[in-house]
Amino acid sequence: MHGQELIQALRSGRRVYGTAIYSPSPIWPRVVQNLDLDMVFIDTEHTPQDRNMISWMCQTFAALGLAPVVRIPEPDPYLAQMTLDGGAHGIIAPYIESPEQVKELGGAVKFGPLKGDKLRAALDGESELEPELADYLAERNANKALFINIESVPALNALDDILALPYIDCVLVGPHDLSCSLGLPEQYDDPTFDAAIRQIISKSRAAGVGIGIHHNFAHHEIAWINAGANLVMHSSDISAFNRALTAEFKQIRAETDDVGQIVDENVHF
Repeated sequence: MHGQELIQALRSGRRVYGTAIYSPSPIWPRVVQNLDLDMVFIDTEHTPQDRNMISWMCQTFAALGLAPVVRIPEPDPYLAQMTLDGGAHGIIAPYIESPEQVKELGGAVKFGPLKGDKLRAALDGESELEPELADYLAERNANKALFINIESVPALNALDDILALPYIDCVLVGPHDLSCSLGLPEQYDDPTFDAAIRQIISKSRAAGVGIGIHHNFAHHEIAWINAGANLVMHSSDISAFNRALTAEFKQIRAETDDVGQIVDENVHF
């Protein structure tokens, strides 16, 4: 997918598949391409990647038909525009809690490169853009998606007002942060947490935007998909690596007698 296809799929309720990619290895994109995904989630909020590397990752995944969507470190419109200029097909804005944040990000993602008072007046409804400019901006930004992270109780309380804005293409829940904000850290089976997730799913789909939960455990994700989530943002390269090798080394140790083995220090490899 490219950005415009991603937007259309998410808003229409079609299923979209993605995973988080942390490794900048040049070999990795071909491996990821074999997973039959639609997009990749590249993180810069919690991951120490520089701007140059993120741009290379975006350009490479885009060339392979995997829409690169980058989570920026904070919900800042200038960071959003900078990341899009580097090749991202979409932006994930972390810890959104107000419509005002969404409006500013919508200006960057959907109206770039327009800035300043002219953009503010257009977003506030004080003036209309010239028809030629409006058409130019719509075409220029048709490939750019805006995802917002909903991951706190204040965000839940403001969700109706947030979703009333026209700029959002997808809601992505941060389940760990949300569980902490609810006072239920990592208690993903708790009825209160599950009710919050289902409320977000219901309201997002009613607003005509995509909805997904970035999670590592398939049994939770299947339940949420069956409840209406259409973005399957499953796991990450680091998490999958950790789970697979932990299980395999555990199996090797369990099925071989490595206890009490004597190592001959005179043997050189």
